[in-house]
Amino acid sequence: MRVFVTGATGFVGSAIVNELIATGHKVLGLARSDSGAASLIAARADVHRGSLEDLESLRSGAAATDGVIHTAFIHDFSNYLPAAEADRRAIEAMGTVLAGSNRPFVVTGGTLLLQRQGALATEEDAANPNFPRKSEEALAWASRGVRVSMLRLPPTVHGDGDHGFVPRLIAIARKKGVSAYVDNGLNRWPAVHRLDAASLYRLALEKGTAGARYHAVADEGVPFREIAEVIGQRLTVPLASKSGDDAAKHFDWLARFVGVDCPASSAQTRKQLGWHPTHSALLADLDHIRYFEPQKRTA
Repeated sequence: MRVFVTGATGFVGSAIVNELIATGHKVLGLARSDSGAASLIAARADVHRGSLEDLESLRSGAAATDGVIHTAFIHDFSNYLPAAEADRRAIEAMGTVLAGSNRPFVVTGGTLLLQRQGALATEEDAANPNFPRKSEEALAWASRGVRVSMLRLPPTVHGDGDHGFVPRLIAIARKKGVSAYVDNGLNRWPAVHRLDAASLYRLALEKGTAGARYHAVADEGVPFREIAEVIGQRLTVPLASKSGDDAAKHFDWLARFVGVDCPASSAQTRKQLGWHPTHSALLADLDHIRYFEPQKRTA
């Protein structure tokens, strides 16, 4: 299968490209820069120049392939509404091309976007309608002849090259001399290794059902305090509980996420697609020197 991958040079997308090529697929990867194009060529993928805002490039990429995996997103939390709208328009552009073809369209969402918090979230749980990101609306394309499925990533996708929430927590702890958590730190975060996530994207592409939701969750819920403990031990800084205004000051924009209790299950996903995570769990992966050394950000 020839697959169009958006976000193909990113942290998760580059792992998907390698997974697809290693299992016999061909990849057409979206690249907005010369360095991104070079990394795709090095991975033995074909290059499609464009960007998330270039809707014509998205339409032509989808038209030229047998299926689409959409991972690109503008991760600018200071301008989140425009980023969410750009994602919605991108999904619509590619969905229009795929309509009536029954080609697979794997769209990325998140377990943090779900309506229910504090209980173990399952694939059947609906997305929070008040959240700005509307990626789950992509499932409506199932009624228009697209084999669309939603792949929800947990808030922590970890592994080599991680530049997500956990490295930001490490940077805050290093800067402020304390590894903090909110209140008692018992709120739980699900997690997955990027290579396990990549294998699930491939399975959803190959075997996914139209209108289905899948959870890329290996760790159902790691207590946030345990994450803070590993960071504190590695940096040799003390632990501290923060709440209210102190948490907001300490974590800045991350404060809205670090106190969320959002465990999630992938039981249905594992049963339906035969997915079996095999790589390191979050705490074992985090307790490694590479997380505490300067890292190159993936293009």
